[in-house]
Amino acid sequence: MSLWEYANPRKFMQTSGAVLPWFAVLSIIFLSTGMIWGFSFTPEAENFGSSVKIMYVHVPAALMAINIWVMMLVTSLVWLVRRHHVSVLAARAAAPIGLVMTLIALFTGAIWGQPMWGTYWAWDPRLTAFLILLMFYLGYIALWQAIDDPETVADLTSVLCMVGSVFALLSRYAVNFWNQGLHQGASLSLDKEEHVADVYYWPLLISMAGFVLLFITLVLIRTRTEIRARRLAALMARERNQ
Repeated sequence: MSLWEYANPRKFMQTSGAVLPWFAVLSIIFLSTGMIWGFSFTPEAENFGSSVKIMYVHVPAALMAINIWVMMLVTSLVWLVRRHHVSVLAARAAAPIGLVMTLIALFTGAIWGQPMWGTYWAWDPRLTAFLILLMFYLGYIALWQAIDDPETVADLTSVLCMVGSVFALLSRYAVNFWNQGLHQGASLSLDKEEHVADVYYWPLLISMAGFVLLFITLVLIRTRTEIRARRLAALMARERNQ
C-alpha cells in the first residue's frame, strides 16, 4: 500500500472517518490526565512558586505552534511537487490551529514572564521569532481568503509557507543561535541535567502528547470539512454552467 493513496480524497475521507473517534478519545484522556496531574498534584517550584505550572500549557502550545508550521511546510511541498489537493487542504486546515497555539504560547509566556522577568514582553530572540511566526500565520490565512482561484492560492500559500519556515526554525533554535536573551532553554532534553525534574517531567510529557493528539483530531476534522467545501463548490459551479 502506498502512502500516496491517502492523497485521494475518497480514500482520505474513508480512513480519517474511521480513526477520528479514536484520536478524539485519546486526546481527551491524555489532556485531562496531564492537566489534572500537573496542576493539582505537582508541588510548587523553588523560586518560581505555582507559576511553574503554566508550563503544562505553554510548552505544549509552543511546541505545536512550531511543528504545525513544519507540517504545513511538508504538505505544501507535496502540493508543489505532486499536486495532491488533500495535502494543500490539510495545510490550510492546520493554519488556524497553529495560529491559536501561537497565541496561547505568547499569552502564557507573558503570564510567566511578568513575575519571572518583571515584564510581560521583551525583545528576546525567541519571543521575537514567535511574534513574526504569528504574523506569518495571519498572512497565510489571509492569503487563502484573498484569492479565489484555488490553484493560484495553493501555489502562493505554499511559497509563503516555505518562507515562514525560517522563523519557525528560529522560534525553536533561537536560544542556540544567540547566547543572550531572557528565555530559558528547553524544558525537555535528552540530557537529564537540563530538562525539568521528574515530578514535572511526566505530566508535562502527557500534556504534550495530549496537545499532539488534539491537533491530529482537529486537523482531520478541518481537512474533512475543506474537502466537503471543495466538493460543494464544484457541484455548484457545475449547476451554474448547465
